[in-house]
Amino acid sequence: MAAINFLNEADFDHGAIQRLGEHLTALGIERPMLVTDQGLVAAGIADQVKACFPDNRQPTVYADTPPNPTQEAVEDAAALYAEAGCDGIVSLGGGSAMDLAKGVGILAKLPAPLEQYGFSMGGGANITDCAPMIAIPTTAGTGSEVSVGAVIILKDGRKDTFFAKCMIPDIAVCDPDLTLGLPPVLTAATGMDAMTHCIEAVLTPVINPVAEGIGLEGIERGIRMGNLQRAVEDGQDKDARFNMMVASFEGALAFTKGLGSVHAIAHAAGRLKELKLHHGTLNAVALPTVLRFNKPACEDKFERIARAMNAKSADTVADEIEALNEKLGLPSSFGEMGITTDMIPDLVAYASTDLAHYTNPVPATPEDYETMLKTIIG
Repeated sequence: MAAINFLNEADFDHGAIQRLGEHLTALGIERPMLVTDQGLVAAGIADQVKACFPDNRQPTVYADTPPNPTQEAVEDAAALYAEAGCDGIVSLGGGSAMDLAKGVGILAKLPAPLEQYGFSMGGGANITDCAPMIAIPTTAGTGSEVSVGAVIILKDGRKDTFFAKCMIPDIAVCDPDLTLGLPPVLTAATGMDAMTHCIEAVLTPVINPVAEGIGLEGIERGIRMGNLQRAVEDGQDKDARFNMMVASFEGALAFTKGLGSVHAIAHAAGRLKELKLHHGTLNAVALPTVLRFNKPACEDKFERIARAMNAKSADTVADEIEALNEKLGLPSSFGEMGITTDMIPDLVAYASTDLAHYTNPVPATPEDYETMLKTIIG
């Protein structure tokens, strides 16, 4: 077992979920809520985890997490939490389930409405308390099990960011066995989400050498060591799954330093409810174009990223990411995902005010976003 203490406590091991009861006891959670989604219920993973709860602490289950968490779903889960008299949360899933659980954690301790705590409303300082939470990731991508924030689509269509130190899960139970057999396309998309976190965190101008070093190690672990491609090619490769869960964890530790325009664009596109696009796939497809935009402003960091990737040179980083996306079976453009050029004005308006926009290494203008989006849409 690897016990990692950085921003929170992480229990990192094959079979780590077997210690769930110990972690509930450590946090004093007697009436837990399990937040998950229907996919994990259908796959039997939710039942596998439920079996690890002590008999006297079987959870109230909320299993209707949507692919991109919404304010409505947060409110429904929070109402169930209150009705059942729950006193803590166990989130099981990818970033959607964990982010939704963080929203529930806010409303369990603070008055509604949820939107008053979002970044766009300047509400982060008002998140003064959250319900205790154990996070169990089932994908290796978002790193939400160790991150300070959550992204939730509000009723008015905004995809807002919520962040506060108390939103970091108290304990992360990182069991790579839960990712065995994850479909190749989802493994690829979540893996590239992790790599984007690492890369954008390195490139932000915020000074945090420790976070930057962690980001570079995550890039090496995922790309140079070949673990991402191995996990996609063989879903039962336990070593590759372990290393990708580590890389995902590292990506979230790194982005305490901030993100950039890749995420600003992905957040803008991910809020298009009619398309229901996967966040990691959006990041992967947008990444090469944004890298080319940023490179002239941070040549030295591109040299370090190239070494971490084992790229031919700093000049080929974007091209090699593009080639990796193709090898992993990901789309080559937003156009393939249903995004059209008539959506550009709306996407530009949103990306230009997204939280991630403000830590891009090059201050991107609306005109810059328009140009990048035209390229990404193809």
